[in-house]
Amino acid sequence: MKPISVQLYSLREESQRDFDGVLKRLAAIGYQGVEPFNLFGKSPEGFKAQVEDLGMSVSSSHHPWANRAPVNEVIDTVSALGLTRAAGGFGAQDFADLDAVKRTADTVNGLIEALSPHGLGLFLHNHWWEFAVIEGRLGYHWLAELCPEVQFEVDTYWAANFGAVDVVAEVARVKDRAPLLHIKDGPLEQGKAHVAVGDGKMDIAAIIAAADPDVLEWNIVELDECDTDMMTAVERSYRYLAAMS
Repeated sequence: MKPISVQLYSLREESQRDFDGVLKRLAAIGYQGVEPFNLFGKSPEGFKAQVEDLGMSVSSSHHPWANRAPVNEVIDTVSALGLTRAAGGFGAQDFADLDAVKRTADTVNGLIEALSPHGLGLFLHNHWWEFAVIEGRLGYHWLAELCPEVQFEVDTYWAANFGAVDVVAEVARVKDRAPLLHIKDGPLEQGKAHVAVGDGKMDIAAIIAAADPDVLEWNIVELDECDTDMMTAVERSYRYLAAMS
């Protein structure tokens, strides 16, 4: 098992109340890393130092999105966090049809060109709409072909597109370009909340086994919504993954 991180968006409500307390709790659970989406007023340098003082690492970051912030801000923040990759992510309209995918690919390739001189790569986080069929192929396949230098953080739950797609095959398909996996679980029904990893319908063991162990760096828990207490679900998720080691 690769080191286990958690996307802090999962704990956004708790973080708004007590961000320091959330970080301490995650360290106590055993998480080796965190993936922020917001620094809640902390400087990148201060956040990194705090996380490391707690015995964790900044595994990756969704702050700021490379395609939603000035490139200089992205370069400065990601570099200060000690990372070598910036994150990107796109909306449903960016995968509405093949022309939209081509425009998205142009944006991605432009970002890669801007980041590369600063020693930074780009990874993309997906939702379900990238895994809808566009002119006979999944949108994700089109994008991977059009953007040969981009890397992937496969959100494995959304990649399943509510059961329509073989997510194990999709992870295997991009395993040489996927240093990060988002691990989440749920009922695979649109509109229904996620559950703690291991409590839903995802074949977590097979998904992780499909990744290339020489490329994969982090398994990152993310639960967008839960009907149960989120911190409890995040802890259960860690315990489940840790037991797979």
